Amino acid sequence: MKKLIGPIVIILVIIAIIAGVFFSSYNGFVNAEEDVNKSYAQVENQLQRRLDLIPNLVNTVKGFASHEKEVLGNIADARTKLAGASTPEEQAAANDQLSGALSRLLVVVENYPDLKADANFRQLMDELAGTENRLSVARQDYNTVVADYNKKVKRMPGRIVASIFGFDEKEYFKADAAAQDAPVVDFEGDGE
Repeated sequence: MKKLIGPIVIILVIIAIIAGVFFSSYNGFVNAEEDVNKSYAQVENQLQRRLDLIPNLVNTVKGFASHEKEVLGNIADARTKLAGASTPEEQAAANDQLSGALSRLLVVVENYPDLKADANFRQLMDELAGTENRLSVARQDYNTVVADYNKKVKRMPGRIVASIFGFDEKEYFKADAAAQDAPVVDFEGDGE
């Protein structure tokens, strides 16, 4: 009997160590996944702030540039797509479309000096610029948290725990490939 107690204790200690590593790893995944969700909520918060500002900006521009309906329509369409996007991938694509439309709006604004001097317009532009900066930081923070999470999913022993409990890699918030090209601002009006 005494001969069996030693091996049984050793086996129990080994099981306890494995269980400790297993539970610790699982809890680490739960915490990391919540960090990803919290970080993405910040991205969504800034996207919502942007969506809330855009109608005010567009209405202010409409008063000065009523014949620029195509640009304003593109912004409205892009805003609708962003509001309806449900996945990080859809939101990233819609965000890129909205950013492009806003860039074209800024080119239109250059043709209206009175608009640039309007206090409401300046305030909205400052708010939008601040939102763009916050959005950039939120996307960067999200991608950092996703990178940490994905490392946990790929490394051992986390890989085993992740596969058992269905913790999959998360997608990064990626910019559209067209975002690599700087927008062309043409004050001459010839489009080239």
